[in-house]
Parts: sequence; C-alpha cells; structure tokens
Amino acid sequence: METAIGVFASRDRAEVAVKELRQHMPDQSIVFLTRSETEATRLSKQIGGMVGGIAGGATGLYAGIVASLLVPGLGSVFALGAGAAAILGLAGAGSGRALGETVGQHGEAAATPAQTCPEDVAFFREVLKEGRSLIVVRTESKELAATACDILDRLGLGMKSETPAPMHTSTRKSGDVTILDITGRITVGEGSTVLRGLVEELIDSGNLRMVFNLGEVHYIDSSGLGELVKTHTTVKNRGGQLKLANVSKRVDDLLRLTRLASVFDIEPDEASAVRALEALEAA
Repeated sequence: METAIGVFASRDRAEVAVKELRQHMPDQSIVFLTRSETEATRLSKQIGGMVGGIAGGATGLYAGIVASLLVPGLGSVFALGAGAAAILGLAGAGSGRALGETVGQHGEAAATPAQTCPEDVAFFREVLKEGRSLIVVRTESKELAATACDILDRLGLGMKSETPAPMHTSTRKSGDVTILDITGRITVGEGSTVLRGLVEELIDSGNLRMVFNLGEVHYIDSSGLGELVKTHTTVKNRGGQLKLANVSKRVDDLLRLTRLASVFDIEPDEASAVRALEALEAA
C-alpha cells in the first residue's frame, strides 16, 4: 500500500487538490481532514453539487457527508472520504451510510482504543493542532500514487525536486546502533519501497536502535513523508528507537512546515543521535 500525505495551510489550495485528485483516482482512496467545520462543509457542498447530477449518486462520504470525528486529546475533526475513521483509529464515522443523504449531515464517531492506529494518529494530531488541513491518499497502484504525489506536492506544503538522483542506502554499525546512510531522494515507488523493505530486514535481524543519516537527502515527496511516518512508528511498535540526524535544510524546512519535526526524534548530527540512543539503553 502506497501512502501520500498533503499538508495545507490554504483552504483554497486544499479544495483544488481534492478536486484534481478525484479526476484521477477513486474516491475511496482519498481522505480530507480538517478541524474547521466550515471548511469541510464548504468542500462537501461543492463536491455534492459536482456529483448531484450523476444517476445513482456517489458512494462513501464523497456523496456530500461531513463526518464529525472525536479524536482524544484534540477534539472534533471534520472529514470527507470513506476510510477517514479507520485512518484515525476511530469507529462508526458514518461509513456505509445510504446514498443521497443531505450535504453537510454529520456522523458522530468516538475513539475505540483497540482500534487506535498509532502509525498515523500522532502525526495527524500534531498537524491538525496547528490548524493545517490534511489530504491522505492510499492506493495499491504505484501509478496512482505517483499522480497523487505530483498533485499534493504542487499544491500543498511539499518540496520541488531539484535532484534526479535516485535513493541509495548503506548500513554500518556504531556499537549496538545501526546507522542507515540515505542519499538522493525518498519518493513514491522505488524509494519508499526500498526503505520499507530495508527497515523490516533490520528489525527482523534484531537491529532495534537506528539512526537515519539524512545529510544527503534533499527531496522527499508526499509518499516519502508517509513512509517516514510509518517507519518511525513501526520501529517504536517493535520496541526500538529511531533517530533522524544530519537533516538537510530543505528536509528540515519541510518537516517543520508539515509539523513532522515534533513527531520525529531529530538530532543535529550522528554522534549526538548515537549518544542519545546509548543513554536510552543505559536508562
């Protein structure tokens, strides 16, 4: 499954992104999240008007239903798109409602602890707390994921590629800490897939304390952001720790703009990251 994440400070640009995405992929792949009820309702009305003339109507929340999701520690989040509740680890957010319901109708959803999805929810909370809007695209198709990344990077708080270099990785050890040197770009398809497979191999081999050296990474697209979020949580869920080090200015700017800087454990250099992990082990 490929994941692309778009972070938006501009309501208008988020609306344009949703409309463009719907021209290229099925609605069930797209989820829109915001803390602004006005923003969600406005978009739902526009989409409802767009699909209202189609015989049989539209399916899922893009039929014009705004779901009101109660997120612990955050409050109400308003969502459009089938699967919004599952992404936030919630249950009963109005998915499966009958077709043709009134635009702007709300379905209430409360947290279900057993179904919490820590892989993404920490990231979503941090971004939504800052008043940003989120678009999440999940698809099995690498072609559709690449299209989504192009749209989200162009309209959201993404990065423009300035390097054609593909991603390369190498690993080395510093005591019991595994250093993963990454160069090039982390993008949809090969880059995110290679990173995912490599981290799984390291974990299966018992390497649970890792440092990602990102000094030579100068471009991360929306899919790459999603992969970093999943990798960070996968390591933690397996009882390990992950630090990012030597983050380039362009990547650091992106992490701060998307509020991911507060989700990851970031150290200024490799030595600091290794010392921090050794201190955690000693404690």
